[in-house]
Amino acid sequence: MATTLVKTDFNFPGQTSVYHGKVRDVYDINDDILVMIASDRISAFDVILPEGIPYKGQVLNQIAAKFLDATADIVPNWKLATPDPMVTVGLKCEGLRVEMIIRGYLTGSAWREYQAGCREICGVKLPDGMRENEKFPEPIITPTTKAEAGHDENISREEIIAQGLVSEEHYATVERYTRMLFERGSQMAAEKGLILVDTKYEFGIRDGKVYLIDEIHTPDSSRYFYAEGYEERFLKGEPQRQLSKEFVRQWLIEHDFMGKAGQTVPEMTPEFVESVSQRYIELYEHITGEKFVKAPEKDLTDRIATNVLDCLKQINR
Repeated sequence: MATTLVKTDFNFPGQTSVYHGKVRDVYDINDDILVMIASDRISAFDVILPEGIPYKGQVLNQIAAKFLDATADIVPNWKLATPDPMVTVGLKCEGLRVEMIIRGYLTGSAWREYQAGCREICGVKLPDGMRENEKFPEPIITPTTKAEAGHDENISREEIIAQGLVSEEHYATVERYTRMLFERGSQMAAEKGLILVDTKYEFGIRDGKVYLIDEIHTPDSSRYFYAEGYEERFLKGEPQRQLSKEFVRQWLIEHDFMGKAGQTVPEMTPEFVESVSQRYIELYEHITGEKFVKAPEKDLTDRIATNVLDCLKQINR
């Protein structure tokens, strides 16, 4: 089994703080630069699972870097460099307190709410008579609050502005960027025989300007369908073939785990862990159209430390 990075404890020059998220560890350098390390941790139902997934961090980091570069003409983003396959270094921004979720198709949690009789999500009215995995007439934006702990909550544009979470001017800007990014992501997915079903974007402010931050169009933040067979499966009411980490959630559900109190995470055997790793590599190759090249795993932390230190020296010149 390949080496995994499930915990980091670096001390970089100028480091003022570190935030350990569910998947990423973010090191603050001089309150100006962020070093974001994509670990091999995997989470589902807001729970960090006990085993790391080989190469998962590299997959997520490299997909996000590719799409940040491919959309930099639409919106400025935080990325300065990717000094290591698992690391992105970029500008520190003041993150907006909402996540912008955009949906092109009625699926996932939106479908579950619709099925239960809901015809309005985040202030967006939905027509009657829609079916699971049906394409919306045009993509809908369903923002959520960015919770410090626990689950994010749906919220409407009007509530966001009324509560002062985001100014009206900035919200109009991020809404416009969200639609443009989704359109670009959808075009790029179509070129690879995929449908970008839904995704989330996070934005921040730096010097009064809106920046795209965090990851973009990865299988952890997005859902993809295979374009081939979509129409046939939809007409028959069959589940769509999809690229996302939904397969991990399904495995957990089949083993009676949904993150609820009293439930125990099922044993993640080496065979299962390896299968998840292979799925993430498959996701990378489908989404990017490129062969995945495994980075050297020997002395993983030393490699990351050396690459980050070299990058910070370059930035501080």
